[in-house]
Amino acid sequence: MSEQERTLQSLSEEYRQTIPSDLRKPQSFSWYLEELYDGPRIARSAHQRVADMFDFYGTSYDEDRGVVEYELASKDPLNDGENTFYGRVVHEAMHEFVNKVKSGARGLGPERRILLLLGPVGSGKSAFDSQIREYFEDYTSREEGRMYTFRWTNLCDVITDQDPADDIVRSPMNQDPIVLLPHEQRQSVIDDVNENLDAPYTIRNEQALDPASEFYMDQLLAHYDDDLQAVLDNHIEIIRLLADENKRQAIETFEPKDKKNQDETELTGDVNYSKIAIYGESDPRAFDYSGAFCNSNRGIFSGEELLKLQREFLYDFLHATQEKTIKPKNNPRIDIDQVIVGRTNMPEYRDKKGDEKMEAFNDRTKRIDFPYVLSYEDEGSIYQKMLQNADLPDIGVEPHTLEMAGLFGVLTRIEEPDEGSVDLLQKAKAYNGEIDETEDVDVKKLRDEAAEKVDIGEGMDGVSPRFIGDEIAEAIMDSMHRSRSFLSPLTTFKHLEENLESHGSISPEMFETYYRYIELVREEYKERAIEDVRHALAYDVDEIQRQGEKYMDHVMAYIDDDTVEDDITGREQEPDEQFLRSVEEKLDLPEDRKDDFRQEVANWVSRRAREGVSFNPQDNDRLRRALERKLWEDKKHNINFSALVTSGDMDDDERNEWIEALIEQGYSEEGAKEVLEFAGAEVAKSEMED
Repeated sequence: MSEQERTLQSLSEEYRQTIPSDLRKPQSFSWYLEELYDGPRIARSAHQRVADMFDFYGTSYDEDRGVVEYELASKDPLNDGENTFYGRVVHEAMHEFVNKVKSGARGLGPERRILLLLGPVGSGKSAFDSQIREYFEDYTSREEGRMYTFRWTNLCDVITDQDPADDIVRSPMNQDPIVLLPHEQRQSVIDDVNENLDAPYTIRNEQALDPASEFYMDQLLAHYDDDLQAVLDNHIEIIRLLADENKRQAIETFEPKDKKNQDETELTGDVNYSKIAIYGESDPRAFDYSGAFCNSNRGIFSGEELLKLQREFLYDFLHATQEKTIKPKNNPRIDIDQVIVGRTNMPEYRDKKGDEKMEAFNDRTKRIDFPYVLSYEDEGSIYQKMLQNADLPDIGVEPHTLEMAGLFGVLTRIEEPDEGSVDLLQKAKAYNGEIDETEDVDVKKLRDEAAEKVDIGEGMDGVSPRFIGDEIAEAIMDSMHRSRSFLSPLTTFKHLEENLESHGSISPEMFETYYRYIELVREEYKERAIEDVRHALAYDVDEIQRQGEKYMDHVMAYIDDDTVEDDITGREQEPDEQFLRSVEEKLDLPEDRKDDFRQEVANWVSRRAREGVSFNPQDNDRLRRALERKLWEDKKHNINFSALVTSGDMDDDERNEWIEALIEQGYSEEGAKEVLEFAGAEVAKSEMED
């Protein structure tokens, strides 16, 4: 056997193992009843199955935010994290979405609503919707997500005018086999299985058979003298139902078309003209169940840019939601069971929201805001994911590049804080969790203030991640053309600035404001680059550890009103207030806040000690920063600053040592040289002036 044949055989076997064992094997209705009693979840509604799907792939609870994070989005286990989502507000939106689905699973009302994802372009709502569909496909292929439907067989044996091509007919709506039982008998079975159901919901199914299936049932019951068992034994096969978007099976995506060509049959189905000559126009067998609502039954209906549809076209959604039925032309109502998800952007939502004629539609809609990310580190992670998923050239992305690009994006999305409170940059840092930089900031108050200013929500306007991602990509290619092996923040800023006015979605009235934001970000990067250079010139891990331990010894003695042993004499002494303040002042911590800070770090150390974690000042960002700055003050007098401002190459030992220190921080060699020239000169000039 050749290598190619062995490879093909291996691939074939691997594929075979991915297929559910019962997919190709039809079963009897009696078999289905036994399965139902053993595992009632196979008869779940669409909302119940989707709700369980989110839990199946893993969850974690964020106590600080009171939000459940679903690993389907936060870790993307099916794709090894390729399509993960970032950002507090995004996971809050997902949490709200799943809560709506779970409420619908319990019959609390949202099962009769459209779940409308509302957000600006590029906020991730379409990606989230797509992720739900992908995972639903996978879930229904697993044992835990099983669902079944049925097909009619041997119809020509009984129904004389049945087209031989229709001797075997699959349930047109992929209905659950339980609907084959009359309502009274069905409810008896459901009552029994609910007693064995371990779930936060109960199984319900009050649907009627679709018109074609009802026709077959009536014909067959008449033939067998109303012997239901004979009908089920001789003409019903139970088959596994897998959600498949490409096959338009239990998942359907619907996109707006030309307004002049919109037809409600795209949603509800139409006459099958090839069957009219055989059955006649009024015969239910001559109907084509190919509408989007028909295809998505038992699963997920996904409406893209839903509010771009004409008002009259949206009326079909009224019955699909409130009554959970559709009404095709010249046909009776048909029961449906599906999670209806819609997506729309801000302009369409504002337009429809102000339309009094849309009151009924709006009342049947549950809006879920899907804003832009408002944490710049999370925004930077989005760009990092973009680069990881691409064939990135052999080029290094320098420290701070992606998060500073993210900071610009966040500044365009958050509301200017009230005058007299923090400035915009401090607010962005507070949203990023950097409370140490803005100690007196009440983040909740900032969010509440912003919510009062905007008509929908903060983060629903601003620059799209797509624009920033495109400029990062262009900056990478530009760096390559100039034979630069690294991408720096300075190059990225340049491209953002140059292409701001060429982006179609940015209003001209915002240009000057956004240029100002770029300058704010450039200054912030300058401060961070200076910190990196100082770190390279003076950093000493062992000294940081020693100073940190000394600081904590004196803090604990201060809190406990105790003494501390002198390092040199060994004698007991009072806590060294001068030393403590020399550290705390590096954080601009005022005298009246020192007790709060000392208690804070003491609590942090105690908590970690209980968890068995030894003290390391590197793990506390505020303490680490204070100690680094103190170390700088202690060592800067021994640094040759003139070497940072003199021209010439960087071959001397002193500069090479600094470059190596920057490389240890994540810089490339060329990037280290650039930041040393950019920020090193600023450090040197400042210190030499002092």
